Amino acid sequence: MKKIGLVGGISWVSTMDYYKFINEGINEKLGGLNFAECIIYSLNFGETQEKGWENSFELLLNACEGLKKGGVVAIALCANTAHLFADKLQEKIELPFIHIGIETAKAVTKQGIRKVGLIGTKFTMEMKFYRNKLEENGLEVLIPEKQETRNYLQYSIVEELDRGIIKEVTKNNYISIVNDLIERGAEGVILGCTEIPLLISQEDFSIPVFDTTKIHSKAIVEYMLS
Repeated sequence: MKKIGLVGGISWVSTMDYYKFINEGINEKLGGLNFAECIIYSLNFGETQEKGWENSFELLLNACEGLKKGGVVAIALCANTAHLFADKLQEKIELPFIHIGIETAKAVTKQGIRKVGLIGTKFTMEMKFYRNKLEENGLEVLIPEKQETRNYLQYSIVEELDRGIIKEVTKNNYISIVNDLIERGAEGVILGCTEIPLLISQEDFSIPVFDTTKIHSKAIVEYMLS
């Protein structure tokens, strides 16, 4: 089994899901008392928020360097927005990175979908670092049209989901936002923040829903056992 480094704490809520899914995935494949050999570097999310994601490269680099010193052979960033620096970090660290955007693109195209909705932080929705990975795989990406809607998603992720706070009114708002994307032609929707699956899931929609936490975790398991 390959030892993997996980950069977590962004936020701790979804990092727990990563740890659970990865260990379950390893045990499903190997059975017995076999579980994941991994190291988690859990960042203080407050620091990333104080600096702003755009200024958090050094925090992420420090985490990755610590993992490399711990003997990991590959790294996974346990947040969609953290992939803002994935390519630059991979170049610096000189280890493979299991990229959540690439793995999500594979999962979407595997289902024959070409037009997909994307919700997440405003960085993930508005900036090119994530959408490029989807578009490079032939996908047309739809995000909420209104700035106020994207701002609301950002606010609710940081102020509620990142803290493990789940509200029924927020769930209903998210369902309405996704339904707007469906009306615009989305054939599937990417939950492009690893906390969003705490709030909505496949059972809330008739179109395919792509849970990036599960997709990424599955790819990590496959890498570990490759």
